[in-house]
Amino acid sequence: MQCEHTLVLATPSAFTSLSNLAPEPRFRYNRAGPADPVCACAGEERRVSFGQRLQEIRDGFEPAFWVANVSEIFERLSYYGAFSSLANYLHESLNIPTQQTGALAGLFGGMVWFLAILGGAVADRLGFRRALSLAYLILGCAYFLLGSLGAAWMAPVRSAVPLTGLLAFVLVLPALGIAMVKPSVVGTTARASSENVRSIGYSIYYTLVNVGGAAGPYVASWAHRHLGVENVFRVSALSVLLMFVAVLLFFKEPRRSGDAKTASLAETAKNLFTVLTNPRFMLFLLIFSGYWIVFWQQYIVLPIYIHGYIDPHADVELILITDAATVICLQFLVTYLTRKIPAFRAITIGTLVSALGWLIVASHPAVWAVVLSIFVVALGEIVLSPRYYEYISRLAPPGQQGTYMGFAFLPIGIGSLVGGWLGGRLMHHYGEVVQRPAQVWWALTGIGVGTTLLMWIYHFIVKTDVPSQG
Repeated sequence: MQCEHTLVLATPSAFTSLSNLAPEPRFRYNRAGPADPVCACAGEERRVSFGQRLQEIRDGFEPAFWVANVSEIFERLSYYGAFSSLANYLHESLNIPTQQTGALAGLFGGMVWFLAILGGAVADRLGFRRALSLAYLILGCAYFLLGSLGAAWMAPVRSAVPLTGLLAFVLVLPALGIAMVKPSVVGTTARASSENVRSIGYSIYYTLVNVGGAAGPYVASWAHRHLGVENVFRVSALSVLLMFVAVLLFFKEPRRSGDAKTASLAETAKNLFTVLTNPRFMLFLLIFSGYWIVFWQQYIVLPIYIHGYIDPHADVELILITDAATVICLQFLVTYLTRKIPAFRAITIGTLVSALGWLIVASHPAVWAVVLSIFVVALGEIVLSPRYYEYISRLAPPGQQGTYMGFAFLPIGIGSLVGGWLGGRLMHHYGEVVQRPAQVWWALTGIGVGTTLLMWIYHFIVKTDVPSQG
């Protein structure tokens, strides 16, 4: 589950305005397990029985917690369902050239991460109920418009506005909604759960995000086969519109802790300036963006490659479940096996593994090779993702870890935007000009290997040593 499914959107406001509410960092891999029977009480540890723990879970969550987190399943389902069908929809149904298809797909995947900078502050100002309902309404309209761009009733709009510009506008709209959903759900998880079960609440949240990310391509596959590709986006629209209704009917604004501080837009801008003016931190983020450039290609150019050069009838959406399924099945095992590896070494190993994964499909243009490549890419992803934030926390100046962690998602957005632009051009050049499409994957592997080397050089220069947490 790509970033948002490997890395749950963690907005700056989630780290700052909610820092007093939630003891766990807002990224997917929570080291606190839901089955841990030990809890702190009055400065001491006490052991509780399974029955007592179950009762604490039953009593520890307000209804708003469940409404928000269940809605997150459908939001992720909608997003990854749409994303898994997007590239071939643009290229085959709307006849967008390969280069522009790559750039537009990268825009769809990347803008979420940049608008998230403001999304948390907006959600705090509106309140979570209004922010969630507005976000789901925006998402519903955006997905419906995206699936209707080829419809007859849209012909006057298409004739009046260049199609590429219209697409760019429609593809940015979902980012506006998602940027408010994430901090609202994370904030609700913090406020609507008792202190003694809050870490379990985050574990539930991370699990449901993974479930939605895995279900999205599956639902998209069914909709594509039975209803047509344009209806994949309408199913996504229906999914989030149902959540719009659910929030209006069942979501009650969770209580606000008296000591919780809401980050203003000015404070968010100040935090961003603080991060941007730290050259050491920004250099690492820029280098690590290379990993995401390589990673995002499974959504940007791989669908075009499969239909254009392997099998025009292949079920691309079903193939793209591979990454999500791998994360769900192997994340805890891989995290346990790599727990003694220092954080930076785990990041570089994961980057290298993901890069080398694309050599399988480069050498064997077959569906089974695509599935195996995605599997290896996912292995690299789950090796590095939990350790990335551990390393980021060491790069932050003392006392500013919350601010810096809140901007650690920037490489994901940069990787999608640059990866879309680059991937489309590589596929056009090697596939349509020189007729050697497999060279795309060799080029992308080269970028991944180069990123690994740059990270090692950076590490030796900066000498930021992070011991393992195992």
